[in-house]
Amino acid sequence: MMNTINASGADSTEINQRLSQEDGEFFIEGCLGQRFLGAGMGGGKHIRISGIPGNALGAYLNGAEIETQGNAQDAVGDTMNAGRIIIHGNVGDTAGYAMRGGKIFIRGNAGYRTGVHMKEYQRHIPVIVIGGRAGSFLGEYQAGGLIIVLGLNEDEKPIVGGFPCTGMYGGKVFLRGDARHVSFPPQVTLRPAEQGDIDEISGHLNDYCRVFGLDSSWILASPFTVITPNSKNPYKQMYVTN
Repeated sequence: MMNTINASGADSTEINQRLSQEDGEFFIEGCLGQRFLGAGMGGGKHIRISGIPGNALGAYLNGAEIETQGNAQDAVGDTMNAGRIIIHGNVGDTAGYAMRGGKIFIRGNAGYRTGVHMKEYQRHIPVIVIGGRAGSFLGEYQAGGLIIVLGLNEDEKPIVGGFPCTGMYGGKVFLRGDARHVSFPPQVTLRPAEQGDIDEISGHLNDYCRVFGLDSSWILASPFTVITPNSKNPYKQMYVTN
């Protein structure tokens, strides 16, 4: 049974208390800027949101699924551990900040510093898939995980903004298409994706396309550019010790 929560006039504490009472399907209607919705929620919950949630949607998420039908603001999935966040519109800045696991699927564009300080541990590999463009400082200080930018917008704007992968020392960034025209720092390496790289992301892209009703076959048939840290990356020595 769907549990409906009217967010009109309610703050995030009230809404999260309702969400924490039981598992199951929830529909939050009339959302208007409430922050930290679904913060820390574990598995067994599927939370759908109508309206615009505030900052830190799904912060520290620990297994629940959150889906918003429109846009979301800054810090989506901040330090999340597990679960999935689905955004049918655009997101603001710092989506996936310090993300440690789970998936964030964005149908539209993402703002600045998406995936900053992303990291992974053993089998916990965070994944962010962006259907449109990403703003500047994509993957800044990235330590692990996968960021995939598809650039499905029907315009001529660049797929990524300035200073991508600055300070990157782990993980991978995949950009659909030829990214040689993008200016990257010397601490990273660019190369065309090989079949093994495509195999690595195909499951995530198939999942993404199922969610948004897209055809994954033509997306996977596109060329991709893979960005990884240079083996001589000086940033690695700042954060990793032998």
